[in-house]
Amino acid sequence: MYFECINCNTSVDAHISISLCTHCGYPLTIRHNGDPEMQTNNEAVTLGEGHSKMITLAKVANSLGVSKIYAKLENSNPTGSFKDRGSSAMLSAIKSAGISSIVEDSSGNAGASIAAYAALAGITAHIFVPENAPKAKVDQILVYGANVHKIPGHRDNAEIQAKNFASEQKLLYASHNINPYFLEGTKSFAREVVTEFEPNLPDHIIIPVGNGSLLISTYLVLKECWVSGNISKIPKLYAVQSESIKPIVSRLHNIGWSFNPEQNTCADGIASLNPPRMKQIVNSIIKTKGDSIGVSEESIQKHHRLVAENEGIYMEPTSAVSFAGLEALVNNKTIDSGDSVLIPITGSGLKSST
Repeated sequence: MYFECINCNTSVDAHISISLCTHCGYPLTIRHNGDPEMQTNNEAVTLGEGHSKMITLAKVANSLGVSKIYAKLENSNPTGSFKDRGSSAMLSAIKSAGISSIVEDSSGNAGASIAAYAALAGITAHIFVPENAPKAKVDQILVYGANVHKIPGHRDNAEIQAKNFASEQKLLYASHNINPYFLEGTKSFAREVVTEFEPNLPDHIIIPVGNGSLLISTYLVLKECWVSGNISKIPKLYAVQSESIKPIVSRLHNIGWSFNPEQNTCADGIASLNPPRMKQIVNSIIKTKGDSIGVSEESIQKHHRLVAENEGIYMEPTSAVSFAGLEALVNNKTIDSGDSVLIPITGSGLKSST
């Protein structure tokens, strides 16, 4: 196993202290010489994450005009989001390296997840969050015994302060946005999807995207399976964002967009202004012939309510972004009525203030 930079193709030996390419500064990605499964020598730090249930949403599929919607219930993970998959892999590597204290920044879900797995591993966690992060998520971080640092302003300010703190205190900056082990851990989502549908996967996979770990890892797994002949097609991947914060939509379509601090989004889990793995996000979309679109706050709120009322699923507003995106993609004829769609329910509504 080694690290590779997909931006300049530099390769280095894998080590938990390295996340960015020393040549160009792009986040590194794990590559395997043999078995693509995670290779660790020590006992894994795990809370039983993964193996989430797959269900069909017949009522919502009918109302949105598609053949079938599959929902993978990532909100059933131990801390309530898909982030547990990445946290397990990253904290396993950190514990194996004998590191006792880490720094992370998050809008909520990743911070709660990393705090939980750090608690299990006996590692002190400093979690930097925007001061307007949902109270339920901050309370969850606190209950695991992590040190919470609330930072004024937008979510990206928390990242800046976390990096400064890590540098000043000489601690590991264990960012879920750039750490190669975290990205690798999220691959288990797509591996489960392939196993559940093999060889005929759904036509489309729609994901709410902020920093892109789930989208990127899904593409990497699908590419591996396509090359090995384990799947008959690669579904089109879609990165859906709020119209309020849409850097990926802007980059993919080469359209102007600037952040307005007066325009907040209820989809706090994807409120990232500068995704560090932008090149991989865009590449994943282009290679699968997918797309990235922005959706209104009204549409997000509408689907947050309708999925709960019609299917009994209480998800956080960030997860509802995918359903708002599906409606838009059907309306603009990108997705046809006979198509099948997979949507991950990325986080639990119990952690949302909405």
